[in-house]
Amino acid sequence: MKTFLSSSMIVLLLLSAFASQAQTVQPKLNQVELMNLFNGKWEGELAKDTLFYVDFKPFGTTGADMYFKVVSKGNILSEIMELFGYNSKLNKYIGTILEKGKDAEIGACWFTSNNKYIVTYLNDISNPDKASWKCEGVFKSPDAITEIEYQNGKAVMTYNYKRVK
Repeated sequence: MKTFLSSSMIVLLLLSAFASQAQTVQPKLNQVELMNLFNGKWEGELAKDTLFYVDFKPFGTTGADMYFKVVSKGNILSEIMELFGYNSKLNKYIGTILEKGKDAEIGACWFTSNNKYIVTYLNDISNPDKASWKCEGVFKSPDAITEIEYQNGKAVMTYNYKRVK
């Protein structure tokens, strides 16, 4: 009986040691500071003769205003306005996404590391891997971003942003 109890205690100690290692808490990222990485003008190419332009401006100390347009041969194909603000309870940016000619959406954006972020609809923040739409982005450098757009879990578009100086 003594051997069984001491064996059980050793197993419990080992399990709790492994569990505590698996539950390593990541430091809370400063979402407000990281969102400032976007500030400025960006551009990229979607296809031959089709470019996109982004103007990202701070709005107060915890907000962001973004204008995105797609232009082909001088014609504007798409325009999107976004106004996001930091929500401390969620530790995410929440905002309105308005694309001309489409329904308004409520979105969320947050950094998952110092250079990676996710953008998705608000109702999908608890499980972004199952989101109907999301973008995953990575700052390759302070002047370059690669973003992959997903619809229903499938990559549909890659955007490569370059900062305009």
